[in-house]
Amino acid sequence: MNRRKAEEYFFRVLMFISSTIIIMVLLHIIYSILKAGLPHLNWDMISKVPEGGYYFGKGGGILNAIVGSLYVAIGATSLAFAIGLPVALFMNIHLTKWKKVVNGIRFLMDLLCGIPSIVYGAFGFTLMIFFGLRTSLLAGIITVTVFIVPIMIRAIDEVLMTIPRGLFESALSLGSTKSEISYRVFFKQSIAGIITALLLSFGRAIGDAASVLLTTGYTDYIPTSLSQPTATLPLAIFFQLSSPILEVRQRAYASAVILIAIILFISLLARILTYSYKKNKINY
Repeated sequence: MNRRKAEEYFFRVLMFISSTIIIMVLLHIIYSILKAGLPHLNWDMISKVPEGGYYFGKGGGILNAIVGSLYVAIGATSLAFAIGLPVALFMNIHLTKWKKVVNGIRFLMDLLCGIPSIVYGAFGFTLMIFFGLRTSLLAGIITVTVFIVPIMIRAIDEVLMTIPRGLFESALSLGSTKSEISYRVFFKQSIAGIITALLLSFGRAIGDAASVLLTTGYTDYIPTSLSQPTATLPLAIFFQLSSPILEVRQRAYASAVILIAIILFISLLARILTYSYKKNKINY
């Protein structure tokens, strides 16, 4: 066996071991949460808001946190998509001649992706103080949007980079404008990847606690307007795990099961939509 084959074999074995370790750790985490949470999961937790003394072991559920998390995640993901898609398309269509500028934007986005979410929470809290705002659903959506916009931009950007440049040049030769190429050609060609970007951003939005800790507040009720505080599942899990009462801590694991189920449902839905699009895709 020569040196090149030995190196290839070594790195293949290393990748296999690394992948196996990651999968085993993930399965162990999921198994631990399901084992601890499923026995304490019931319909009341999903269908009812907390009753008086819920965090001291009394009745009720976490419907307020479930709905609040969906409000924040859907609102933030929608805003991030409305911002991120035009930026990513602009980078790959209109700035093709300015490679250094594009690389600088990508570096900045990568830098922002690496900032801890608690920093975004502190930034959102600072803005609230400056504008005299209270903790609310709107403040949480804006903060989480700022948190996931870099993720959205870079995810869509990576997808757009895989589209052959010949497609761009062919569209230009046919008289298409850059705006038409952006939304009629590149957007359609990258829908499958864009769905993945939406899924990734949604997962980060619904599962993060630090960015909403100082901005959304917490309430036992379902918000009916953007100016009201709202509960989220990560914060509900955090508060329940902090309780000295064993029953409440057990409910925290049941809440974690609900959060995992929501993310799994969104993941499966995204995969189904992606497969359906690829099956009916018209190649240009």
